[in-house]
Amino acid sequence: MLRKIGRLFVIKTRFEAFLIIYALALGAMTRGIAYLDQYPGFGGWLLVTACSGAVFMAGAKILDCLKYEQAERAAQEAEKAQDSSSR
Repeated sequence: MLRKIGRLFVIKTRFEAFLIIYALALGAMTRGIAYLDQYPGFGGWLLVTACSGAVFMAGAKILDCLKYEQAERAAQEAEKAQDSSSR
């Protein structure tokens, strides 16, 4: 049962990754606007930029990890196919 629930939190496709990145961006920009209210001027804009940069870095990491996981899964499937054909 826990395994089924755990699978809900695994990103499997690029579409799911982009949905998560979009949600992160929405939250980060909302936080950035709050920073502008709290810290008007250069300091607020610096914090908005930091929020935006964090989303770019997190999004790049999510997409890179997804690509590597898919490549690893394909390699494992190829290895299984090779093992079953050699028997």
